[in-house]
Amino acid sequence: AEISKQYLLLSGMPILTHTLNKFQEAVTINNTILVVPYDDIGYVKREIVDKYRISKVTDIIAGGKERQDSVRNGLDIIGRDSEIVIIHDGARPFVTSRLIDISVERALEEGAVTLGVPVKDTVKSIDGMCIVKETLARDALWLTQTPQAFRREIIKKAYKQAYKDNYSGTDDSCLVERIGVKVKMIAGSYDNIKITTDDDLVLGETLLRKSEM
Repeated sequence: AEISKQYLLLSGMPILTHTLNKFQEAVTINNTILVVPYDDIGYVKREIVDKYRISKVTDIIAGGKERQDSVRNGLDIIGRDSEIVIIHDGARPFVTSRLIDISVERALEEGAVTLGVPVKDTVKSIDGMCIVKETLARDALWLTQTPQAFRREIIKKAYKQAYKDNYSGTDDSCLVERIGVKVKMIAGSYDNIKITTDDDLVLGETLLRKSEM
């Protein structure tokens, strides 16, 4: 069977381990809930959490059919003592502990924040026949990243409303936007890539070497 990208080795260590280490280092993070496919729970506990002594992981639970279902499963077990919920893709190992801390701090102020970076290339809208309809104003376009951070009551309300409406979003912040809460965009990093292809893995090795220089 094909190995999930987040378990592939990056400089000898699973991608997910690199990611979790950043949350381990972040001073604003008290505990981490890992949501993974049911069949992966034992492997993740044994080969990642226990092996690399990632002590902030308090729960490893089964995900759902879609990403949104998995996030909801995680939200369902978050206690009232957690003021801020920060959601991150395990396959983004180049987030920094500083960006995590900034996200939490800004979420306390704003209620809802997402990391992102300004679009560098010209972006065009096309029709079904791949004919250009318009060129979009680049200065108003950002590429969204994770982590995204929210006050607990805001993200819980957003998810409750989404499921009530049978709405499926492409990220967590769009669910929050739907309930009328403004989401603040804060500067992320172009290095904060999501590893989804073999080419991404090669780029990841390069970024890791750069960070170690």
